[in-house]
Amino acid sequence: GNRMDKTARFMMDLIANEVCGKVFDGTQELSVPTDAELTRLYKLSKSHDLAHLVGSALSKNKIPLNAEIKAKFDKQMLLAVYRYEKLQYELNVLREAFNAHEIVFIPLKGSVIRAYYPEPWMRTSCDIDILVDEAEVDRAADILVEKHGYTYEKKSYHDISLMSPGGVHLELHHNLKENKENIDALLSEYRAYIVPENGYEYRFCNEFFLFHQFAHAFYHFLEGGCGVRPFLDIYLLEEKLTFDRAKLEEMLKQTGIEKFAAVVSDLAAVWFGDREHDDLTRQTEKFILSGGVYGNTENAVSVSQQTDNGRLGHILSRLWMPYDMLCVSYPKLKGKRALQPFYEVKRWFKWLDPNVRKRTNNDLEKINSLTSGKKEEVNRLLADLEILSFAAKQ
Repeated sequence: GNRMDKTARFMMDLIANEVCGKVFDGTQELSVPTDAELTRLYKLSKSHDLAHLVGSALSKNKIPLNAEIKAKFDKQMLLAVYRYEKLQYELNVLREAFNAHEIVFIPLKGSVIRAYYPEPWMRTSCDIDILVDEAEVDRAADILVEKHGYTYEKKSYHDISLMSPGGVHLELHHNLKENKENIDALLSEYRAYIVPENGYEYRFCNEFFLFHQFAHAFYHFLEGGCGVRPFLDIYLLEEKLTFDRAKLEEMLKQTGIEKFAAVVSDLAAVWFGDREHDDLTRQTEKFILSGGVYGNTENAVSVSQQTDNGRLGHILSRLWMPYDMLCVSYPKLKGKRALQPFYEVKRWFKWLDPNVRKRTNNDLEKINSLTSGKKEEVNRLLADLEILSFAAKQ
């Protein structure tokens, strides 16, 4: 309820101050937070992988913290800088490798968006995403394995998963598809939207780059929530990129996510700019904040229940948890995708523990009796965002 709003508002204000240069108003209710409030703030910001930004803003604004919480925030800040340095080093290795072997490549997501943050370490990511042509992807992967000591993990329908000798995870994409027909049609046409950057490195034109952020957020949204970070990315990009609004609108219209994108922009401006909430931004906020960085079970079930095989499909998917979600339970797995089967089994053994099993059964009961209220609420939200029909096409 209200407590959540207060913590969330405090978090957004701190991030807006840190990243968007918005003046932090020290007169707020939470300018001298209690330990309980700080603990909530830490948990919320960590579940969205934003604790490093919040920690930095707390210290800049000289907000008093107890030693234990301060140590936690400091650790997240150090970790963010460390992760950035490590990723940056690896990205340069990849740049050199692909340029030397004349492979056209396009860095995606965090690697590019980072440039629009006041300091690049502020935009964290757990891996590097690079797009190369489908015809080149196997050669590119072989070069990394043979010449640069990368380990080949697996090839999936949209990328090859590799691990650098230094333990950085690379997703070498050979297309941009998200398995959602409405956006995939345009995402498959990405070659029409690339411009040369440097040597064999290319980037997307600004309109397509922004469109890709919205499309990616849309895909995660239907998986149960996309976390706060895409909103921050989109807010910064809309502020700092020069782009043709009409061209972007055309892409959003063509893929049917125009209304969704408008609400994402609005909510981003409520959180990080000066916009006031309306009914739809409030509903969307509630859905996102209950989710954490990769969404949550209840949201995902509510979305998947819009389909016929929702319930069973969901229970089966619980047996084999998605890598991202598994990383949340087992942080040691981060960046070591090859160990996923081991951790999946570890998770099953945990189930054999009667207490854990009780919790799991509660989970399944919760799924079965998922209050018609929550289902209705999510149903209405998807309808208002004009994406209900896409939720049903899995």
